[in-house]
Amino acid sequence: MELVLDARALLAEGPGWDAAEGRLYWTDILKGEVHVFDPRTGTDHSYPAGQYVGAVVQTGSGDLLLAAHHGFYRFRPQTLELEHLADPEAGAETRFNDGKCDAAGRFWAGTMHLREEQPIGALYCLDTDGRLMQKAAGITCSNGLTWSPDHTKMYYIDSPTKRVVQYDFDLETGEIRNGRKVITIPEGEGTPDGMTTDLEGMLWVAQWDGWCVSRWNPETGERLRRVNVPAARVTSCIFGGNEMNELYITTARTGISEQALRDQTHAGGIFRIRTDVPGMATFIYNG
Repeated sequence: MELVLDARALLAEGPGWDAAEGRLYWTDILKGEVHVFDPRTGTDHSYPAGQYVGAVVQTGSGDLLLAAHHGFYRFRPQTLELEHLADPEAGAETRFNDGKCDAAGRFWAGTMHLREEQPIGALYCLDTDGRLMQKAAGITCSNGLTWSPDHTKMYYIDSPTKRVVQYDFDLETGEIRNGRKVITIPEGEGTPDGMTTDLEGMLWVAQWDGWCVSRWNPETGERLRRVNVPAARVTSCIFGGNEMNELYITTARTGISEQALRDQTHAGGIFRIRTDVPGMATFIYNG
């Protein structure tokens, strides 16, 4: 386990790997910042979004898309210009949280109740033609999203349920159906947060208040590996590196007492491990 960036983020989330440039995109939700980290130089640039920002994805034009407090935005880092695209929950006590693109270039992201107390959030899909569709409702804390390597299954987490749900997925249309539980996080091991997939089809799930990322077989529900992280609040993970066998792990320090932080010196940092199997690519928005 290697600390690659002592970011001291309040709530690092939404990592994505830019394979062309060899850079990691991530957000600090509570600071309202978009970050770009270059592991070759150790440099990290931050851009203020002016509001909570739960996820960032690249586009073919060089702009970024954000899933933020008040909806979806197109963001131009050079000018800090925000173009508002859609806010399906205007006026609600919700914000957007984790999100990413599928292989067809659609942007999926979900919302959560600001205090994580009520199931008033939802999962949305911003299609490549700009249409916004609700895909699931009754969500308390929308979190991890990932797909199988053959793009026939989508996996999704509503954190308080402590479950990963698998859907049949149609890449051509973006339709999901037949949701069923495939993984349950054991009691006493926190809650599932962000996740990603390796090329063997196994899921890597970050465990908030669980001090780890775990590798799971979604066909059997069996945990195959536990990777301990020196921070309790592990938020997400994504594969990167030249061979896509480096797992970048984001963490948080929000809500942790000063006394507890003495034992978690690098909470809010970004960590990396090398894995025996490569992971799936990060896809960009195709609209």
